[in-house]
Amino acid sequence: MHAEALERRRLAESTRARALLAEFVETARARDVPPVPLRAHSYDGRHRYRTPHEGWYLRRDEKVAVGTDGEYYVLGVPTSLRALLRGTTLVPQDPPLVIGAGGKDGESLDLPDALARALQR
Repeated sequence: MHAEALERRRLAESTRARALLAEFVETARARDVPPVPLRAHSYDGRHRYRTPHEGWYLRRDEKVAVGTDGEYYVLGVPTSLRALLRGTTLVPQDPPLVIGAGGKDGESLDLPDALARALQR
């Protein structure tokens, strides 16, 4: 019963976050805020990989982004020689309302704040 309530809450949060992302993409296009090529990085931070995606980074460390397709992407991927040579694709994730929730102090960021910051770049 408790797990079901948590899942309902997570789905509701994700639905609200998706609406914010869709609104952001529409606003960014209307304001001519250009998307940039999104680059993934290896989990160890040593390598960066090309992706076929464009969008807007939501954190200064460029670890998460919203794509021009309105999807939420976490940009960390496993280290890969193939990805170094050919690039990698990203898998959309369910967006949270708080980016980095449960992380170290000062590492969490409310999604609306991250989206507002991305519009100012």
